[in-house]
Amino acid sequence: MSQFFRSFVLFALVLFSGNARAQIIQDPTTWKYEVQRKNDSTFDLVFSLKLKEHWHIWSLNPGGDGLEIPPEFKFDKDPAYRLVGKVKESGKKVTGEMDGVDGVVSYFLDHVRYVETIVAHGNVKVTGVHSYQVCDESMCLPPKKKNFSFEITGFATQSATPAPEQVPAPDTVVAQRGDTLADTIKKAVVTAADQKQDTPGGTKKEKQRGLLWLFFMSLGGGIAAVITPCVYSMIPITVSFFTKRSKTRAEGIRNAVWYSLSIILIFTILGILISAAFGANALNNLSTNWIANLFFFIIFIIFGISFLGAFEITLPSSWTSKTDSKAGVGSFSGIFFMALTLVIVSFSCTGPIVGPLLVLAGQGGIVGPALGMFGFSVGLALPFAVFAVFPGLLNKMATSGGWLNQVKVVLGFLELMLAMKFLSNADLAQGWRLLDREIFIAIWIVLSVMLGFYLLGRLKLSHDDASPKNLYGQEYVSIFKLFLAIISFTFAVYLLPGMWGAPLNGMSQFLPPMGTQDYVVSNGGGAAGTGESSNGPSPKKYVEELKKYEPTVAVQSGLVTFYDYEEALEAAKVLKKPVMLDFTGINCVNCRKMESQVWSQPEVMKRLKNDFIVASLYCDYDKVDLPADKQFYSKELNSKVVTLGDWNEHLQAAKFNSNSQPFYFYVDENGEKLVENGYAYDPDAQKFIDHLEKVKAAYQSRHQGQ
Repeated sequence: MSQFFRSFVLFALVLFSGNARAQIIQDPTTWKYEVQRKNDSTFDLVFSLKLKEHWHIWSLNPGGDGLEIPPEFKFDKDPAYRLVGKVKESGKKVTGEMDGVDGVVSYFLDHVRYVETIVAHGNVKVTGVHSYQVCDESMCLPPKKKNFSFEITGFATQSATPAPEQVPAPDTVVAQRGDTLADTIKKAVVTAADQKQDTPGGTKKEKQRGLLWLFFMSLGGGIAAVITPCVYSMIPITVSFFTKRSKTRAEGIRNAVWYSLSIILIFTILGILISAAFGANALNNLSTNWIANLFFFIIFIIFGISFLGAFEITLPSSWTSKTDSKAGVGSFSGIFFMALTLVIVSFSCTGPIVGPLLVLAGQGGIVGPALGMFGFSVGLALPFAVFAVFPGLLNKMATSGGWLNQVKVVLGFLELMLAMKFLSNADLAQGWRLLDREIFIAIWIVLSVMLGFYLLGRLKLSHDDASPKNLYGQEYVSIFKLFLAIISFTFAVYLLPGMWGAPLNGMSQFLPPMGTQDYVVSNGGGAAGTGESSNGPSPKKYVEELKKYEPTVAVQSGLVTFYDYEEALEAAKVLKKPVMLDFTGINCVNCRKMESQVWSQPEVMKRLKNDFIVASLYCDYDKVDLPADKQFYSKELNSKVVTLGDWNEHLQAAKFNSNSQPFYFYVDENGEKLVENGYAYDPDAQKFIDHLEKVKAAYQSRHQGQ
């Protein structure tokens, strides 16, 4: 009962805090900087962060969809010292899924300890700057930068700095899809007695859930690899070799089982080596790094073309020759090298499955790659052991033939489709605009249609066998391939409306954002985000730079969004409407949730389009510098205003005494506030409607008689 009461009170406080937090400049962080001597010349520079309740900071490797901003530590160069390794983090870590974010994310609650080790041989002052972003359950503050300085003096006689209060060992909590931050905090608040029953890395139940999911995903990948030509064709040959060359059936089974275990051992060792080489979370960064995404795009294109039959990808023949020369059934070591030969020979088929699996496995921390490769290898090796124990099943196996090549071709089409996703990730990160939304969709439609025709036998490749014929000598299609073709054509038809701006919610996590769409029917056939505002002024400033970040629901509904404060005021004078200042962020998760959950409601969107001028002011956009004569020092931000994002943040802080996003404030055409309080994140659509009506009434009251 006490645990329930404590959780209930915490939840109530979280809900209350969403309304109780007034418009105030917030800084929920407290930083301390200390030096700890490790030996005569080695020191730990310790950044200790204390977070206020309900706030979190992203991990150094946050994962997610690439919009999360991790802490960054930059040290000024000085020959008097050298850095040893990278910054390490520890504290109350949460790893899992978060509502509104794609993929698995990692962040810290309550406290974090960052440590950078240096080697110095004399008195030295270590300086630099670190940046970070903190969020709570309803908002994210713009990224902040702080200067730091560590003094190492009295070198000859200095004793070790007393260790600060010990930060508890990392307490990782696994968050689930649909959890609010309040739900996650409730999971994280455990008593000391509870902590003793938990394992480092979260409660046993939560940790096992995440690892089990990773294992079964990997197991599925291994089973999928079995039906590829490189592996499938090896099953009867290899099992027959063991059963016929062994003196007894028991010996044949033992050798085949050892062969299967060798496959598992090889892949698991590969996973362990990857963990040791790249660390706990480095692989996870590959999913958000534009260079890595571009690399994966190239690899997937190569594998896709190879699967379609253009060429065969193999590892160096010398590798196969060396392992094959040591393979034999006379010893366990010989059997191990037989398994290693299979791994090398089958690379052209298993490589495209193992590559993405390793990226996925990287999200499982230090054990992720090892566990992922273990699951994959179990699925891959299972048929060899089963057929060795029950050799009679070999007679029921479908013979190798043209169907295996068809499997490979189908995988080739899927590889090409996945390649587009990796290219899209890199394209969005760099702003190249090579793969806008409608181009991406068009490519997927074409590939889906071609796959459907291939499955029906209407598209032939040079290495395909002749299609089977019925009793009348006519080519026919199996029921299984017919249903696959139906699925492929249905998918193409589903994608087709997306060419004209349909949201395609079922695939939204794979598609580029609506802001990259050049043609949207709801905008009267215009490009996304460039429509006219009720025959009034249209946005001109920063449109090209920011329209790709425009809220998807705004694009779908034809809502015109301004990006410049002064331009929005000018539009308000012409159209005689109040202005809704949407202080938002490109990396603001709750901003996207507010747009998708509240703005998308028909009654809300009707009011935004008909009754307001909407100005989306991105407080974290740093790619547009203000003219030199427009840059200044902001006492509210305690920093220089250099970029467009800085200026928007300064406007929010100076005019509205607030610095969190999302936050909506309302002004008239002269920039005068219409209501005292703004509106923060709250997914209650009716409450937002009531607030808009209140603002509209205030505007009408102010302009009566005009």
